[in-house]
Amino acid sequence: MKSGGRNLLFLTGASIVLATVATIVSLLIYYLSGDIYLDRSRPGFLPDKPEKTTSQRYAFSDSGEINQKVLDDYLKHFQKATKSLDQIEAPFSEAPLSDDSLGIPADE
Repeated sequence: MKSGGRNLLFLTGASIVLATVATIVSLLIYYLSGDIYLDRSRPGFLPDKPEKTTSQRYAFSDSGEINQKVLDDYLKHFQKATKSLDQIEAPFSEAPLSDDSLGIPADE
């Protein structure tokens, strides 16, 4: 084995060891800081207080048929939302992303 091959083997081993140590240290910090208990992606997470859902204004029924009456009701809500979007004067400005226009309540 030439010197170049030995160096490549050493660098490969060193990078694996370094990546393993960095992962262990970061997971240890994550666990010791208590952030592991706040992670929302973990199954069984229970929030401290009930969350408000304001973003969903119309939804189809989970159980039920979709007939012409349901579709007409949906289109009525859709046209109402479309009208409010068409009234925006400058759609590519920062105004459409403001907390008020997105329906996010202000923290007081």
